[in-house]
Amino acid sequence: MYEARLQSPSRNPRSAWPLILCYREWVATGACRICFEVEFLETLAFQNGEISLHAVAAGSKDGAVVVLLHGFPEFWHGWHKQIEPLAAAGFRVVVPDQRGYNLSSKPPGIAAYALSELVSDVIAIADQLGQRKIILVGHDWGAAVAWSAALLHPQRVAKLVVLNVPHPSVMRKFMKTRLRQVLRSWYIFLFQLPWLPEALFSAFHFRVGSRSLLRSSRPGTFSAEDLAQYHAAWSQPGALTGMIHWYRALFRYPTKFPDRTVHVPTRILWGERDAFLISEMAHESLRYCADAELYTFANASHWLQHEEAARVSELLIDFFRK
Repeated sequence: MYEARLQSPSRNPRSAWPLILCYREWVATGACRICFEVEFLETLAFQNGEISLHAVAAGSKDGAVVVLLHGFPEFWHGWHKQIEPLAAAGFRVVVPDQRGYNLSSKPPGIAAYALSELVSDVIAIADQLGQRKIILVGHDWGAAVAWSAALLHPQRVAKLVVLNVPHPSVMRKFMKTRLRQVLRSWYIFLFQLPWLPEALFSAFHFRVGSRSLLRSSRPGTFSAEDLAQYHAAWSQPGALTGMIHWYRALFRYPTKFPDRTVHVPTRILWGERDAFLISEMAHESLRYCADAELYTFANASHWLQHEEAARVSELLIDFFRK
Protein backbone atom coordinates (compact mmCIF):
# COMPACT_ATOMS: atom_id res chain seq x y z
CA MET A 1 0.00 0.00 0.00
CA TYR A 2 1.37 3.39 -0.92
CA GLU A 3 0.39 5.12 2.28
CA ALA A 4 -1.74 4.62 5.36
CA ARG A 5 -3.96 7.16 7.05
CA LEU A 6 -5.01 7.31 10.69
CA GLN A 7 -7.10 9.91 12.45
CA SER A 8 -7.17 10.96 16.11
CA PRO A 9 -10.48 10.76 18.00
CA SER A 10 -12.05 13.59 18.88
CA ARG A 11 -9.62 29.62 -2.05
CA ASN A 12 -9.60 29.43 -5.65
CA PRO A 13 -6.17 28.50 -7.07
CA ARG A 14 -4.16 31.10 -8.98
CA SER A 15 -1.38 30.41 -11.40
CA ALA A 16 0.34 33.81 -11.47
CA TRP A 17 1.27 36.64 -9.12
CA PRO A 18 2.39 40.24 -9.55
CA LEU A 19 6.09 39.84 -8.75
CA ILE A 20 7.96 37.17 -10.70
CA LEU A 21 11.66 36.98 -9.97
CA CYS A 22 14.41 34.50 -10.62
CA TYR A 23 16.58 33.43 -7.68
CA ARG A 24 20.12 32.39 -8.59
CA GLU A 25 22.69 31.01 -6.21
CA TRP A 26 26.21 30.47 -7.47
CA VAL A 27 28.09 27.72 -5.72
CA ALA A 28 31.81 27.15 -6.08
CA THR A 29 32.55 23.45 -6.53
CA GLY A 30 36.22 22.97 -7.18
CA ALA A 31 37.14 24.03 -10.69
CA CYS A 32 33.61 24.63 -11.86
CA ARG A 33 30.71 26.83 -10.83
CA ILE A 34 27.12 25.66 -10.98
CA CYS A 35 24.10 27.92 -11.27
CA PHE A 36 20.96 26.67 -9.59
CA GLU A 37 17.91 28.51 -10.79
CA VAL A 38 14.47 28.44 -9.25
CA GLU A 39 11.87 30.58 -10.94
CA PHE A 40 9.26 32.69 -9.20
CA LEU A 41 11.22 33.16 -5.96
CA GLU A 42 11.51 36.40 -4.07
CA THR A 43 14.03 37.04 -1.31
CA LEU A 44 12.72 38.48 1.95
CA ALA A 45 14.31 39.66 5.20
CA PHE A 46 12.73 39.53 8.64
CA GLN A 47 13.94 40.91 11.96
CA ASN A 48 13.47 39.50 15.46
CA GLY A 49 15.35 41.85 17.76
CA GLU A 50 18.97 41.52 16.70
CA ILE A 51 18.28 38.37 14.67
CA SER A 52 18.01 38.76 10.89
CA LEU A 53 16.22 36.01 9.04
CA HIS A 54 16.72 35.39 5.33
CA ALA A 55 13.80 33.81 3.49
CA VAL A 56 12.53 33.05 0.02
CA ALA A 57 8.89 33.48 -0.94
CA ALA A 58 6.53 32.80 -3.81
CA GLY A 59 2.86 33.04 -4.62
CA SER A 60 0.13 35.63 -4.49
CA LYS A 61 0.44 38.15 -1.68
CA ASP A 62 -3.33 37.79 -1.25
CA GLY A 63 -3.09 34.07 -0.55
CA ALA A 64 -3.16 32.37 2.83
CA VAL A 65 0.36 32.41 4.27
CA VAL A 66 2.17 29.09 4.56
CA VAL A 67 5.49 29.07 6.42
CA LEU A 68 7.73 26.07 5.72
CA LEU A 69 10.40 25.29 8.33
CA HIS A 70 13.43 23.19 7.42
CA GLY A 71 15.41 20.91 9.71
CA PHE A 72 19.00 19.79 10.25
CA PRO A 73 21.25 19.97 8.29
CA GLU A 74 19.25 21.73 5.56
CA PHE A 75 18.18 25.32 4.85
CA TRP A 76 15.30 26.75 2.83
CA HIS A 77 16.31 24.51 -0.09
CA GLY A 78 14.92 21.54 1.85
CA TRP A 79 11.44 22.61 0.68
CA HIS A 80 12.32 23.53 -2.90
CA LYS A 81 10.08 20.80 -4.37
CA GLN A 82 7.00 22.09 -2.52
CA ILE A 83 7.31 25.84 -3.14
CA GLU A 84 6.03 25.97 -6.72
CA PRO A 85 3.05 23.58 -6.24
CA LEU A 86 1.87 25.48 -3.16
CA ALA A 87 2.27 28.86 -4.84
CA ALA A 88 0.47 27.63 -7.96
CA ALA A 89 -2.40 26.49 -5.70
CA GLY A 90 -2.87 30.08 -4.54
CA PHE A 91 -0.90 30.17 -1.29
CA ARG A 92 1.67 32.72 -0.22
CA VAL A 93 4.68 30.52 0.57
CA VAL A 94 7.44 31.79 2.87
CA VAL A 95 10.50 29.61 3.55
CA PRO A 96 13.07 31.02 5.98
CA ASP A 97 16.58 29.98 6.76
CA GLN A 98 16.15 29.43 10.48
CA ARG A 99 18.58 31.11 12.85
CA GLY A 100 22.03 29.56 12.73
CA TYR A 101 21.57 28.44 9.13
CA ASN A 102 22.79 29.66 5.74
CA LEU A 103 22.14 33.41 5.33
CA SER A 104 20.30 34.06 8.61
CA SER A 105 21.92 35.36 11.79
CA LYS A 106 24.08 33.03 13.86
CA PRO A 107 23.97 34.44 17.38
CA PRO A 108 26.72 33.36 19.80
CA GLY A 109 25.86 31.30 22.82
CA ILE A 110 23.76 28.17 23.24
CA ALA A 111 20.86 29.92 24.98
CA ALA A 112 20.01 31.76 21.75
CA TYR A 113 18.92 28.42 20.27
CA ALA A 114 16.41 27.39 22.94
CA LEU A 115 13.09 26.29 21.44
CA SER A 116 11.33 29.34 22.86
CA GLU A 117 13.77 31.57 20.94
CA LEU A 118 13.29 29.58 17.74
CA VAL A 119 9.52 29.86 18.08
CA SER A 120 9.85 33.62 18.58
CA ASP A 121 11.39 33.83 15.09
CA VAL A 122 8.26 32.24 13.61
CA ILE A 123 5.99 34.66 15.46
CA ALA A 124 8.15 37.59 14.31
CA ILE A 125 7.75 36.43 10.70
CA ALA A 126 3.97 36.22 11.11
CA ASP A 127 3.89 39.68 12.70
CA GLN A 128 5.94 41.28 9.95
CA LEU A 129 3.75 39.67 7.32
CA GLY A 130 0.74 41.20 9.06
CA GLN A 131 -0.77 37.80 9.74
CA ARG A 132 -2.82 37.02 12.84
CA LYS A 133 -2.63 33.33 11.92
CA ILE A 134 -0.37 31.34 9.61
CA ILE A 135 -0.35 27.80 8.29
CA LEU A 136 2.78 26.18 9.72
CA VAL A 137 4.68 23.23 8.24
CA GLY A 138 7.89 21.74 9.58
CA HIS A 139 10.26 18.86 8.92
CA ASP A 140 12.81 17.44 11.36
CA TRP A 141 13.91 20.31 13.67
CA GLY A 142 11.49 22.53 11.76
CA ALA A 143 8.75 20.16 12.91
CA ALA A 144 9.93 20.50 16.52
CA VAL A 145 9.65 24.27 16.18
CA ALA A 146 6.23 23.94 14.53
CA TRP A 147 4.92 21.65 17.30
CA SER A 148 6.23 24.11 19.90
CA ALA A 149 4.71 27.12 18.16
CA ALA A 150 1.31 25.42 18.10
CA LEU A 151 1.61 24.58 21.81
CA LEU A 152 2.91 27.97 22.96
CA HIS A 153 0.94 30.19 20.56
CA PRO A 154 -2.11 28.22 19.35
CA GLN A 155 -3.92 31.47 18.55
CA ARG A 156 -1.29 32.22 15.88
CA VAL A 157 -1.41 28.90 14.01
CA ALA A 158 -4.35 28.15 11.71
CA LYS A 159 -3.18 24.65 10.75
CA LEU A 160 -0.16 22.51 11.53
CA VAL A 161 1.65 19.92 9.43
CA VAL A 162 4.66 18.02 10.76
CA LEU A 163 6.93 15.62 8.91
CA ASN A 164 8.91 12.89 10.68
CA VAL A 165 9.21 14.36 14.15
CA PRO A 166 6.86 13.42 17.01
CA HIS A 167 5.08 15.59 19.54
CA PRO A 168 7.64 16.90 22.10
CA SER A 169 6.11 14.89 24.95
CA VAL A 170 6.35 11.72 22.89
CA MET A 171 10.00 12.37 22.05
CA ARG A 172 10.86 12.90 25.71
CA LYS A 173 8.96 9.78 26.76
CA PHE A 174 10.62 7.54 24.17
CA MET A 175 14.09 8.90 24.92
CA LYS A 176 13.54 7.77 28.51
CA THR A 177 11.83 4.44 27.89
CA ARG A 178 12.87 3.03 24.48
CA LEU A 179 16.46 1.90 24.12
CA ARG A 180 15.94 1.49 20.40
CA GLN A 181 15.17 5.21 20.06
CA VAL A 182 18.07 6.21 22.32
CA LEU A 183 20.45 4.23 20.09
CA ARG A 184 19.07 5.91 16.97
CA SER A 185 19.63 9.29 18.63
CA TRP A 186 23.31 8.68 19.42
CA TYR A 187 24.38 11.75 17.45
CA ILE A 188 22.38 14.03 19.78
CA PHE A 189 24.73 13.05 22.60
CA LEU A 190 27.79 13.51 20.39
CA PHE A 191 26.60 17.02 19.53
CA GLN A 192 26.76 18.01 23.21
CA LEU A 193 30.56 18.08 22.98
CA PRO A 194 32.33 21.35 22.15
CA TRP A 195 34.04 21.89 18.75
CA LEU A 196 34.46 18.15 17.92
CA PRO A 197 31.10 17.75 16.12
CA GLU A 198 31.87 20.77 13.91
CA ALA A 199 35.31 19.36 13.12
CA LEU A 200 33.95 15.94 12.21
CA PHE A 201 31.08 17.32 10.15
CA SER A 202 33.28 19.63 8.09
CA ALA A 203 36.28 17.31 7.58
CA PHE A 204 37.21 16.36 4.03
CA HIS A 205 34.85 18.87 2.45
CA PHE A 206 31.82 17.92 4.59
CA ARG A 207 32.14 14.21 3.90
CA VAL A 208 30.28 13.24 7.09
CA GLY A 209 27.46 15.70 6.41
CA SER A 210 27.06 14.51 2.83
CA ARG A 211 27.17 10.84 3.76
CA SER A 212 24.58 11.32 6.48
CA LEU A 213 22.15 12.57 3.83
CA LEU A 214 23.02 9.95 1.22
CA ARG A 215 23.07 6.92 3.51
CA SER A 216 19.81 7.74 5.30
CA SER A 217 17.79 8.42 2.14
CA ARG A 218 16.60 6.47 -0.88
CA PRO A 219 19.10 6.27 -3.74
CA GLY A 220 18.92 9.36 -5.91
CA THR A 221 17.19 11.53 -3.33
CA PHE A 222 20.02 14.06 -3.10
CA SER A 223 21.79 15.00 -6.32
CA ALA A 224 25.30 16.38 -6.72
CA GLU A 225 23.68 19.77 -7.26
CA ASP A 226 21.74 19.45 -3.99
CA LEU A 227 24.92 18.56 -2.11
CA ALA A 228 26.73 21.53 -3.63
CA GLN A 229 23.95 23.78 -2.33
CA TYR A 230 24.25 22.26 1.14
CA HIS A 231 28.03 22.60 1.13
CA ALA A 232 27.66 26.30 0.33
CA ALA A 233 25.19 26.76 3.20
CA TRP A 234 27.37 24.82 5.65
CA SER A 235 30.36 26.95 4.61
CA GLN A 236 28.74 30.18 5.80
CA PRO A 237 30.76 31.64 8.72
CA GLY A 238 29.47 30.26 12.00
CA ALA A 239 26.87 28.04 10.37
CA LEU A 240 27.97 24.65 11.68
CA THR A 241 28.20 25.87 15.27
CA GLY A 242 24.82 27.60 14.97
CA MET A 243 23.22 24.48 13.53
CA ILE A 244 24.64 22.18 16.22
CA HIS A 245 23.78 24.64 19.01
CA TRP A 246 20.14 23.65 18.43
CA TYR A 247 21.03 20.22 19.86
CA ARG A 248 23.13 21.65 22.68
CA ALA A 249 20.27 23.91 23.76
CA LEU A 250 17.84 20.97 23.76
CA PHE A 251 19.21 19.56 27.03
CA ARG A 252 20.40 22.80 28.61
CA TYR A 253 17.26 24.88 28.04
CA PRO A 254 14.22 22.56 27.96
CA THR A 255 10.89 24.14 27.09
CA LYS A 256 7.88 23.76 29.37
CA PHE A 257 4.44 23.71 27.79
CA PRO A 258 1.46 24.83 29.90
CA ASP A 259 -0.82 22.51 27.94
CA ARG A 260 0.60 19.42 26.23
CA THR A 261 -2.42 18.99 23.95
CA VAL A 262 -2.27 20.53 20.47
CA HIS A 263 -5.63 22.18 19.78
CA VAL A 264 -4.73 23.28 16.24
CA PRO A 265 -5.93 21.05 13.35
CA THR A 266 -2.92 18.85 12.62
CA ARG A 267 -1.72 16.52 9.89
CA ILE A 268 1.28 14.26 10.53
CA LEU A 269 3.21 12.83 7.56
CA TRP A 270 5.71 10.09 8.31
CA GLY A 271 8.21 8.08 6.26
CA GLU A 272 8.39 4.68 7.97
CA ARG A 273 11.96 3.94 6.90
CA ASP A 274 13.29 6.77 9.05
CA ALA A 275 16.79 5.87 10.24
CA PHE A 276 16.62 8.30 13.16
CA LEU A 277 13.11 8.11 14.62
CA ILE A 278 10.96 5.04 15.18
CA SER A 279 7.50 5.09 13.60
CA GLU A 280 5.72 4.18 16.82
CA MET A 281 6.20 7.79 17.90
CA ALA A 282 4.09 9.05 15.02
CA HIS A 283 1.11 6.99 16.17
CA GLU A 284 1.67 7.98 19.80
CA SER A 285 1.62 11.67 18.82
CA LEU A 286 -2.04 11.41 17.84
CA ARG A 287 -2.87 11.02 21.54
CA TYR A 288 -1.59 14.55 22.18
CA CYS A 289 -3.73 16.20 19.50
CA ALA A 290 -7.37 17.21 19.73
CA ASP A 291 -7.84 17.03 15.95
CA ALA A 292 -5.17 15.18 13.98
CA GLU A 293 -4.61 12.62 11.28
CA LEU A 294 -1.59 10.57 10.33
CA TYR A 295 -0.40 9.56 6.88
CA THR A 296 2.42 7.03 6.75
CA PHE A 297 4.63 6.19 3.78
CA ALA A 298 5.91 2.62 3.88
CA ASN A 299 8.80 3.14 1.46
CA ALA A 300 9.94 6.64 2.43
CA SER A 301 12.75 7.62 4.77
CA HIS A 302 13.28 10.59 7.06
CA TRP A 303 13.59 12.81 3.97
CA LEU A 304 9.95 12.49 3.07
CA GLN A 305 9.36 15.78 1.24
CA HIS A 306 12.28 15.00 -1.06
CA GLU A 307 11.40 11.38 -1.80
CA GLU A 308 7.62 11.75 -2.12
CA ALA A 309 7.54 15.37 -3.24
CA ALA A 310 4.38 15.26 -5.36
CA ARG A 311 2.31 13.34 -2.81
CA VAL A 312 3.49 15.53 0.06
CA SER A 313 2.53 18.66 -1.90
CA GLU A 314 -0.85 17.13 -2.68
CA LEU A 315 -1.51 16.32 0.98
CA LEU A 316 -0.48 19.81 2.05
CA ILE A 317 -2.77 21.52 -0.46
CA ASP A 318 -5.68 19.21 0.40
CA PHE A 319 -5.31 19.93 4.11
CA PHE A 320 -4.92 23.67 3.68
CA ARG A 321 -8.08 23.90 1.57
CA LYS A 322 -10.27 22.00 4.05
